[in-house]
Amino acid sequence: MGWNAARLAMAAAVAACALAACAGRESVTATVSTDQDFEQLWDYGKPADSEARFRAELARHPPGTEAHAQLLTQIARTHSLRRNFDQAHQLLDQVEAGLAAVSPKVRVRYELERGRAFNSAGDKARASALFAAAWERAGAAGLDFYAIDAAHMMAIVTPPAAQHEWNLKALALTERTPDPRAKKWLVALYNNIGWTYHDQKDYAAALDMFDKALAAAEARGRPEAVRIAQWTVARCLRSLGRVEEALQRQLALRDDPAAASAGDGYVHEEIGENLLALGRASEARPSFARAHVLLKDDGYLQANEPQRLARLRELGEGR
Repeated sequence: MGWNAARLAMAAAVAACALAACAGRESVTATVSTDQDFEQLWDYGKPADSEARFRAELARHPPGTEAHAQLLTQIARTHSLRRNFDQAHQLLDQVEAGLAAVSPKVRVRYELERGRAFNSAGDKARASALFAAAWERAGAAGLDFYAIDAAHMMAIVTPPAAQHEWNLKALALTERTPDPRAKKWLVALYNNIGWTYHDQKDYAAALDMFDKALAAAEARGRPEAVRIAQWTVARCLRSLGRVEEALQRQLALRDDPAAASAGDGYVHEEIGENLLALGRASEARPSFARAHVLLKDDGYLQANEPQRLARLRELGEGR
């Protein structure tokens, strides 16, 4: 069974945690100065709420200003996250109309969000061209944080043979940059490099990267990133044949109130897969059923892995 959707979901969430860590959540309603990037207004798990904050801030900045253009790119991203791609592109069209008069940072943020909108809609070719342009422009302007973001996105949209190279480029820049904010990409990069090794069936190397991602997440004190990294380590243990250990870790995630994983379909799916691998199909059935309930409305899975959802339903029904 393919695990691409799980990988993308986990990678995206880890990246979101890295971005959220750039500004304390306690400042979410604070007044934002025009020299900032407005990251503190984000809650990636609640894009509609984030849009409301961005629009409140947008009202403070007239059209034609750098702040106005940056905010439009982030409002567009809230729509991409909700798969409202027409609305996202309409907002980005407004930014594009004024690109001749903006700074490199605004152009880079435009390219990143236009690329993310295309990628989320399945158009990897156009997304790749935009991410590559953002990488070059951000690097030339010394915008390390956004250059790493662009390389991270290139690793998502390029064929497997090129993914590792892009992740290593991003990791090298993260390790040498003096920008402390950019250092927060380490969790996401270790995670992505680990998945590349996993795709290559080098599970030992993958586990090493996933362990590093977990350690980095714990060092940053980001609970959601820690939870995701714990899931990923357990997932890799199953690939290594350490199924009982993988099962116990997933059960611990499910049952830990602090981890808030009881409503995570991927956790229930993995519990089911581990039980099935251990020859305990009847015990696995409730976990598959719960996973299907939690994941059946996932837009990505519906569009890209309908057979996976069908399998969850069938296993949950005991077929």
